[in-house]
Amino acid sequence: MNTSLTNASSCVWSTNVNEVVLPWLYSVVFIVSLAMNSVAAWIFFSIPSTSTFVVFLKNVVVADLLMTFTMPLKILSDFGLGPSHLRAIYCRYSAVIFYMTMYISIVLLGLISLDRYLKIVRPFGKGTLQRVRVAQVISVVVWIIMWFSVFPNIILSNQPPRYSKGRVKCASMKSKLGLQWHEGLGYFCQLVFWGTLALMVFCYTFISRTVYNSYKASKSSSPEASRRTKAKVFVVVVVFFICYAPYHFVRVPYTLSQTRNLSQPTCWAQKALYITKQVTLWMSASNVCLDPLIYVFLCKMFRKRLTATISRKPPHKVESPTVTSTQL
Repeated sequence: MNTSLTNASSCVWSTNVNEVVLPWLYSVVFIVSLAMNSVAAWIFFSIPSTSTFVVFLKNVVVADLLMTFTMPLKILSDFGLGPSHLRAIYCRYSAVIFYMTMYISIVLLGLISLDRYLKIVRPFGKGTLQRVRVAQVISVVVWIIMWFSVFPNIILSNQPPRYSKGRVKCASMKSKLGLQWHEGLGYFCQLVFWGTLALMVFCYTFISRTVYNSYKASKSSSPEASRRTKAKVFVVVVVFFICYAPYHFVRVPYTLSQTRNLSQPTCWAQKALYITKQVTLWMSASNVCLDPLIYVFLCKMFRKRLTATISRKPPHKVESPTVTSTQL
């Protein structure tokens, strides 16, 4: 028997934050995300995939919708509603899809940053990575890799659920091999996140320099225009860091507390770590509400279709997307 799980079970982690506050916050995210991403999907899939940028954005929409559809099960289980085995179903299936789609979105945002870099910093010529077919293949590969990375968590969550005060800890359902896989997957996901963040910082640093030099060369003296440009350049990085970084700071110590036979901290410390992990996870999930804003901000084609839909006017013929500094 895993002693970390045994010791943890003696410390009740049930809190108002986890059972009342967070379920309501997830409910808000679910409602907002379902509305916004449904509209985004309807608009995007009426737009032809004529650029790598649009291909990646469409995949982000799909990932966000899948994550959104996993939330009702989590909300119900956190509220304590439904049958007693609902939490076990969430742990084994819904949570796996939740995490898979989160990291797919992270990777896709990194690919979008690389795409912006190639089109703005290196606009001449069209390399392999700027071909639509290549972008489609890369997107499929990302989905396949992430699916096969998380799928063992379903297979290896084969232990009978252990209930404590009517609650089930997801880690208690994992076999010994399942705990080991879960720990390794945690490190892999950390690598995915920090590698993507480094790529985004690199790309947007050079993008901002290119945009600045462009304004300088055109002798633009408008401070307001300069501020708007800087905001556009860094908005994706800022949103990415705010949503995802806090969770990834706390994920390693939390995963170790679940999978290793380490000396246990005090019950208060265990609760604090658990609550911090849950709150920062909600921050990561809230990214599904912010991505549609990025679509409006970055994609001119999407913005035209959305404006036409809102005004109930037929859109003008959509031109092939071109990228300039004003589209950032």
